[in-house]
Amino acid sequence: MQADRHSRMVSLLKVLFPLLALALLSTLFLLSRVIDPETAIPFADKEIQDRLRDQQVTGPFFSGATANGDLISFSAEKLTTPQNEVGANRAEDVRVVMDLHGGTTLTLQANVAHFEMPKDRADLEGNVVIETSNNYMIESDRLTTQMTNLDVRSPGPVQAQTPIGTLNAGSMVISTSNEGEATQLIFKNGVKLIYDPKLVEE
Repeated sequence: MQADRHSRMVSLLKVLFPLLALALLSTLFLLSRVIDPETAIPFADKEIQDRLRDQQVTGPFFSGATANGDLISFSAEKLTTPQNEVGANRAEDVRVVMDLHGGTTLTLQANVAHFEMPKDRADLEGNVVIETSNNYMIESDRLTTQMTNLDVRSPGPVQAQTPIGTLNAGSMVISTSNEGEATQLIFKNGVKLIYDPKLVEE
């Protein structure tokens, strides 16, 4: 009786062991199909979105023309896209060169620039300097400018070295009023000029 029970147990185990081995193998195959190490991304969704938003370009350079035919080139040390700001960019160590159709060249430099494409606007901040080919050098804390037309404004005080002396003003505008007309540089709000005759003689 005991021998029969032993033999039945051995026979049962001979069947169970192969079935268990088959089950383990099939489980391994199923796992290998579910997890693909080449396609698995080791980042959470939020990390991926942050990386897409915080894109960075080193040494960017762009060039184009305004609606009036003024040529503009832009370069910077670094260009980034801040979080949650669609159509916006932040640039550092900015240099903008404007070759106006009237023959004058403007060079704008600033520590930082913020671009808002939907508003067609750029804000330049931090040691903003404008140099012109007709010997003007203008300093301001902040400038705003359009990107498709020539319209550069300093909403705050400016100081300028001009061909005839030193000038201080509460604000400034560089623009072209109508298509084909000459570019105008206008100082406003408490303009003060210290005339230097030596500069005129030179």
